[in-house]
Amino acid sequence: MSLFKLSAVDIVKFLKEGKYSCEEIIKSFIDQIDKNEKKVEAWEFFDQEIVLNQAKKLDEDHQKGKVHGDLHGVPVGIKDIFDTEDMPTMDGTEIHKKDITWNDCTVVSKLKQAGAVIMGKTVTAELAYYSPGKTKNPHDTTRTPGGSSSGSAAAVATNMVPLAVGSQTNGSVIRPASFCGVVGYKPSKGYISRHLVLQVSRTLDQVGIFSNSIEDAALISEQLIGHDKQDSDTTLNPKPKLLAASKQKPPMEPVLAYIKLPFMNKLEEDVKEAFEEVKDELKGKVDEMKLPEGFENIPKWHQIIMESDMAQSFSAEYKSSKNKLSDKIIEAIERGMKYTSVEYNDARSKIEVANAYFNQFFHDYDAILTPSANGEAPKGLESTGDPIFSTIWTFCGMPSISLPLLQGKNGLPVGIQLVSSLYDDERLFRNASWLTSKIKK
Repeated sequence: MSLFKLSAVDIVKFLKEGKYSCEEIIKSFIDQIDKNEKKVEAWEFFDQEIVLNQAKKLDEDHQKGKVHGDLHGVPVGIKDIFDTEDMPTMDGTEIHKKDITWNDCTVVSKLKQAGAVIMGKTVTAELAYYSPGKTKNPHDTTRTPGGSSSGSAAAVATNMVPLAVGSQTNGSVIRPASFCGVVGYKPSKGYISRHLVLQVSRTLDQVGIFSNSIEDAALISEQLIGHDKQDSDTTLNPKPKLLAASKQKPPMEPVLAYIKLPFMNKLEEDVKEAFEEVKDELKGKVDEMKLPEGFENIPKWHQIIMESDMAQSFSAEYKSSKNKLSDKIIEAIERGMKYTSVEYNDARSKIEVANAYFNQFFHDYDAILTPSANGEAPKGLESTGDPIFSTIWTFCGMPSISLPLLQGKNGLPVGIQLVSSLYDDERLFRNASWLTSKIKK
């Protein structure tokens, strides 16, 4: 059996039963890295020795009869903006090449506590913004894998790891998940700590994950979700039971809203047709509608917040090493310096207004059905694609999941995105499983 094809859920089960050793499992994934990395280039840092040492330690723990963590022996890729004590963190820029990270971020610390094997650091776009790293799309290496969590999505798509961690400030989880044909989940804002993760925008940054199944996404997320006093924006809401929810049927057949977003003209023709077929297949369970007047300004408000925050977050890099930054990020930082405090505070105040509307909206609908991206991964490696189909949901902090259920005209993956109300991630997982059972690929 090809062990690298095992789900994270099965790895945990088989290791607990003693069917395989952790070292056997990890070696199978290392072989996948050896086989695919030259073509895909998903890793910024990978050290076989560090990885095998973790596996051997877990096997020793198993032999001593120690209790297994909920992710015991599961390999996880870490986006290279999350601090790791025994691996460098470059943030996708030469500027941080010699920076030393002394401690694990909360996410990595929680993963280790749960028994996960930290496989290495995956490639990110420059400072988790738009300028791409070296990673290529596994389905067609002439195309972008998306960004900024490009390496994480590509590593999961090629079975180099069953799970990977990323982040989203606009569309950096959902878009690469769609382009690479994997599950991408961005939880409700404040569910997962960003302590010792590169800050792009405190207001908008959210941690997300990649997997090959909804159950695996639930498994890792349950380990990461929780209040962290070192990130005061994390919520005190009860932990959602995502794994149980992913196996449950909704109490009633869900009613979905297909919102005619103001930027639907950016959608590729083949994706429009595919969504019409999905709506037909769901037979009366999808209502088409428009957002209230003014909501078309959300992308602009999002931009004002993000770029203002970037001007603050990256002021040191801009002042000391501007010549090492890409034109795209320089332009964003310089725009960020020009917004007034009135514009910034006005944009931030609209988050509450939008969420008040959507809280009411979800009394009538179970989820929003929307594309994850404009279409298939675009040709070329100079851009990571357009994040516009994630912008509204990231702005609001609502949970969203990209499901690899469609194909475009070139046979490449296209994701369907489901969005739920803030802190209703359990319902999102129930509905995601339901939708997956309904849509025939």
